[in-house]
Amino acid sequence: MNKLIIAVVLTMLTACASTDNNDKSTAVAPERVTLGGMTNDDAAKALFDALIKKNYLATMASPTRIALQFDDNQFVLQPSINPDGIDRIMMNRFYAVHPKLAGSQDLLILIGTLNHKLNFAKFTLRENGAIIQVQGAATFVNTIELEEIRRFMLWTDEGLRQVGHSLPKGAEQLIKPIPVMQQSQSL
Repeated sequence: MNKLIIAVVLTMLTACASTDNNDKSTAVAPERVTLGGMTNDDAAKALFDALIKKNYLATMASPTRIALQFDDNQFVLQPSINPDGIDRIMMNRFYAVHPKLAGSQDLLILIGTLNHKLNFAKFTLRENGAIIQVQGAATFVNTIELEEIRRFMLWTDEGLRQVGHSLPKGAEQLIKPIPVMQQSQSL
């Protein structure tokens, strides 16, 4: 009887060991992604795949852009690969401007002041002042850690939160985030 129990236990252990060695169906989420030497299209696809494996909610907005949900905010990420130097990932947020403020002198002064006083992002008016684009860049050489991207988005979010606190009361009714996950094709 003891020999039979030992044989059953050994068979079970051998089966478990062989299952562990042969089961490659679970993919490990990448910690970093190598984009150097790729085209911008290939880099966007590789970054998208890495973000999806890391459980980010993302969609391809175009062949070179990724729309990404991050906490309560949405970004558009766009790799810019430079074969002769430093690579970067452009991170964009977009805000719709109320028609009564769009293209106004007050808005131009606000954007100029933000660009003059802040260095975490560049503020640009698009569509004749109807959209504010906030753009920053995470630079790297060939490989970037996904944690760097996450921290850069956190830093950008905090900077924008501080900008929001410094705007006059009621500005949140005139300048609102654009949900890029649904609007990604037009951006």
